[in-house]
Amino acid sequence: MTDQERWSAPEPTLAGRPVAQVRGVLADRVVVSTPLDPFLSLRALAGYSGLSVRKLRDYLDDPAHPLPCYRCGGKIVVRRSEFDVWMTAYRRVGRANVDEIVNGVLRFLPRR
Repeated sequence: MTDQERWSAPEPTLAGRPVAQVRGVLADRVVVSTPLDPFLSLRALAGYSGLSVRKLRDYLDDPAHPLPCYRCGGKIVVRRSEFDVWMTAYRRVGRANVDEIVNGVLRFLPRR
């Protein structure tokens, strides 16, 4: 056996397939461990949304449009995607120009 054969490592394989090597670590697969749609506590949701915890608690019991939540024991959590959907109901685009709306309606009324 030559020195080269003694020091050269065999190609890494897994189940007979070659595996890429990244900085000395065998990389067969990538596992994403970050949850893409996490459950947020009210404190975390307050940080995410910019609303206070007190205001979020008020929205939980809003009779017209309650904030969807999950209650497990005493813990209240909200799924981020459900909060985003719920929040879109409050979307506003600028202020309405009342004078322009009234003038537009008056243009179509018959004159006397």
